Amino acid sequence: MKSYSAEWIRNVGLIGHGGSGKTSTAEAILYIAGVSDRLGKIGDNSSIMDFDPDEVKRGNSTNASLATFEFEKHKINLIDTPGTNNFVGDTVGCIRVVDGAVVVIGAETGVQFYTEKTWKWANDQGIPRIIFLNKMDSEEAQITSILDVVRKKFSVKPVLMDLPVGKGAEFKGIVDLVEQKYFEYEKDGKGIGKPTDIPANLADEVETTRMELVEAVAEADDVLIEHYLETGELTEEEFLGGLRQGISTGRLVPVLLGSALHNIGIDRLMDAMVQYFPSPDKRSAQLATTLNGEDTTEVATNVEGPFTAQVFKTIADPYAGKLTLFRVFSGKLTGDSSVYNVNQETSERVGQLMSLQGKKQIQLPEVVAGDIACVAKLKVTGTGDSLGPDAKDAVKFDDIPFPKAVLARGMVPKTRADEEKISNALHRLCEEDPTIKVERDPQTHELIVSGMGAVHLDVILERLKRRFGVEVDVKPPKVPYLETIRKSTKVQGKYKKQTGGRGQYGDCWLEIGPIAKGEGFQFENKIVGGSIPRGYVPAVEKGVHEAMAGGVLAHFPMVDIRVAVYDGSYHDVDSS
Repeated sequence: MKSYSAEWIRNVGLIGHGGSGKTSTAEAILYIAGVSDRLGKIGDNSSIMDFDPDEVKRGNSTNASLATFEFEKHKINLIDTPGTNNFVGDTVGCIRVVDGAVVVIGAETGVQFYTEKTWKWANDQGIPRIIFLNKMDSEEAQITSILDVVRKKFSVKPVLMDLPVGKGAEFKGIVDLVEQKYFEYEKDGKGIGKPTDIPANLADEVETTRMELVEAVAEADDVLIEHYLETGELTEEEFLGGLRQGISTGRLVPVLLGSALHNIGIDRLMDAMVQYFPSPDKRSAQLATTLNGEDTTEVATNVEGPFTAQVFKTIADPYAGKLTLFRVFSGKLTGDSSVYNVNQETSERVGQLMSLQGKKQIQLPEVVAGDIACVAKLKVTGTGDSLGPDAKDAVKFDDIPFPKAVLARGMVPKTRADEEKISNALHRLCEEDPTIKVERDPQTHELIVSGMGAVHLDVILERLKRRFGVEVDVKPPKVPYLETIRKSTKVQGKYKKQTGGRGQYGDCWLEIGPIAKGEGFQFENKIVGGSIPRGYVPAVEKGVHEAMAGGVLAHFPMVDIRVAVYDGSYHDVDSS
């Protein structure tokens, strides 16, 4: 694939709630773009985006997938993101690197929980959005009520750019209110709408809805609204310019209609992605910090500037090794060169640069500012790391705020061989998925693996077995109980041993009492008169610490105790 400058690149994310049809939309886009020779289906091996065995088995996305293709002289980097609580961590990193987001909403289910979550994440990044109402072929499809919810929940102005022709199974095309044409689709799934005259029975509705669209465009711009109020109309140039401006600023959110399953309206969505989403050089500069951590700088999309990039995803490929996906914010990078990893404070050697189409790798001569690429076998670079040309000119981008794990399980390797392999296997899975947390509990000595939910943990187990040949037994984590005491007491500890020569002798009185919860441990020396020499007192405290490691009730560690040594005795020869 040839190199494209920033103005001819579009970085687009498909976001929304699981089951809304994001991956089906991506498959239809790739089919129209000529990447695939058939319309990929979710849950079988024909899907380009859901190629992982876990996704084929479960019939939904467990990973974010990238597919790069050429369309109308543009290069589009399309990222299909998961929309369920178990795998949505990938979505956060992908939203960081796109310049526009298509919010896919099922026309029969409407706005759901992760529609709201992903909308907020895109809003926080200032990313322009297009709503694609999918599944318009459903008998329960609705438009007005969904747009009312969007208007109220997101405080935005959604504007219809399409009108459906036919309802449910009779849905066969759309009226494009911008071009004022009717696009009719065959049921063959090829996805190319045939422009024809607007049906007569829709003429009034088209005129009314088109007028509402023109008014919305005028209201989104102070200059246009004055002109519109004076003349009552906008020229075609003013209308299209105002529409692009309103979308890029977020004042307008265009709503397109279609059916990914039957490949209806997808070609109009692709045109909108090219026409209305900004190119990388039109996006505002990215904020970053210099290596001293004190100064903030802005990184503009400029191919002449120093190379800066951020890693947004890592793939543990069983054949190609570790694949690192990154977005270049400024400068350019060629293969067989080196980069400086700001987070790890070390240089990395870069081999062949690639772009991805699902699992297929396409070689690139270079990657320039605004583009997304992939490189294999970086040694220390992980998801979220910032890359630069060298330690002098490198800057650090904000960390990606991945969600925290919510469910933990204890894992015990089944065999000695599994025990030897599990650390490396879990390390590689953590590189791929930052929402996985692995730790060894210092009290119970259990290996604890945490994830985003039960399904997430099931997928982790399946990947351990399939990719690395590691099998484990899973059980709920042991509760790390602690013990304490409720009353004060005094106790003597005495040790005496004679072995024929120099013996061993130690004797002390301790005063033990409870303290407030959370205060841990307090030790006090109340020896008066030298009954125990000062040099031996630290040994007494050390002995108390050792005893507290296992309590008297169930041998759990003891906490929230105050211990004072106040008396005792020693022997000039035998004490040591």
